[in-house]
Amino acid sequence: MTPFRWILTALSFAALIGVSIYIVSGWGGAASGASLGLPAIAHLLAAGAVATEVATRAWKITYSARAVGLRLPFGVGLRTCLGGDFGAAITPARSGAEPARYLILAEAKVTPANVLVILFAELFLEALSLAAVVAVCAVVFHGAGVVLGALVGVLGGYSAFVLGIGVGAFFISRRGTHGPPPPWARRLGLTGGRWRMVQRGLRRVRDTVNQVRSLDWRYATIALLMSIVHVAARLAILPALVLTSNPDVPLAPLALWPLSFIYGAVVVPVPGGGGAVEVVFAKVLGDIIPEAIFGASLLWWRFYTFYAYIILGAIVAGGVVMRAIRKEQEVTEEFVAGTQ
Repeated sequence: MTPFRWILTALSFAALIGVSIYIVSGWGGAASGASLGLPAIAHLLAAGAVATEVATRAWKITYSARAVGLRLPFGVGLRTCLGGDFGAAITPARSGAEPARYLILAEAKVTPANVLVILFAELFLEALSLAAVVAVCAVVFHGAGVVLGALVGVLGGYSAFVLGIGVGAFFISRRGTHGPPPPWARRLGLTGGRWRMVQRGLRRVRDTVNQVRSLDWRYATIALLMSIVHVAARLAILPALVLTSNPDVPLAPLALWPLSFIYGAVVVPVPGGGGAVEVVFAKVLGDIIPEAIFGASLLWWRFYTFYAYIILGAIVAGGVVMRAIRKEQEVTEEFVAGTQ
C-alpha cells in the first residue's frame, strides 16, 4: 500500500471520527437528559448479535469449502473472515480484503486454485442469502414504504451485480481462453503477455464455476442457512440497542435502514466511509430514534458494526493482514501464478 493510500486512510478515519463527534454532540446538546449510555441488556444483546454474526460467517466459509469437496477448519474460517474485515476497513475501496483473505488461507496451506473455489462458492451463497433476506423482509415489513424500497434496491442490486459478474465471467471464459485478443481486449491494451495472463485467469474462472456447479448441496444448504443467520444478526443490532430503552420505536426502519447502510457503504471508496454512513444515519433515522438516545444509538451501533470488527480482526489476524497490505501486489501476482 502506497504512502498516499495510508494518508487517505488516516484522513478518512479523522473525518469519520469528526463527523461522529459532531453528530453525537449535536443531538446530546439538543435533548434534555441525553447521554451516551445504554442499558446493560442493550450491550449484551448487541454483543451477542456480533458473536452470532462472526461465528455463522466463519461456519459459512467452512461449509462452503465442504460443499466443493475441501476441508477448512473453523479457526481458519474465523481468521479469514475477521482478517478480511480488518483489511477492508483500513484500505480505500475495501481493496485490502481479498489480499488479506488470500494470505490467511495460503498460510493455512490452501492452494491458490482452491482459495478461488472457496471464495467463489462463498460469494455465490452470500448473494443467494441476501436475496432470501430481501424476500422475507418484503413479506414481514410489506407496509414499510420507502425503507423497504431502499433495502430491495441496495441488497437486490448487490446480489444481481455479484451473480451477474459470475455469469458474465463464465460466458466470456467459454470463448476467450485461446487465440489472439479480441478487438475489445486490444482497445483496453490487453495484448501479448497481459492477454495470456487474462486467458489463464479466464480458464481458472471456467474451471472454478464448473466445480461450483457440482456443489454438494448438503453442505451448501448449511452454508446458505449460516449466511442467512449472519445477515439477520446484523439486522438485529440497532433494534437491540434502541428498543431496550424505548420499545415504542417502530421496528422496520431500525432493522432495514442499517442493513442498507452496511451494504450500501461498499460503494464509498474511502476507508470506513469517511463519515458518510454517520451522515446518512442521522438523516434518515434522526426523526425516528428519540433524541435522548439518538447519539448513544449511533455511537454504539457504529461500534458494534464497524469498530468491533477492526478490533477483533487486529487481534485475530492483524499481523497477516498488514503483511498482505504491504505486499498487495506480490500477493496478487502469487495468486495469479498459483492458479495457472
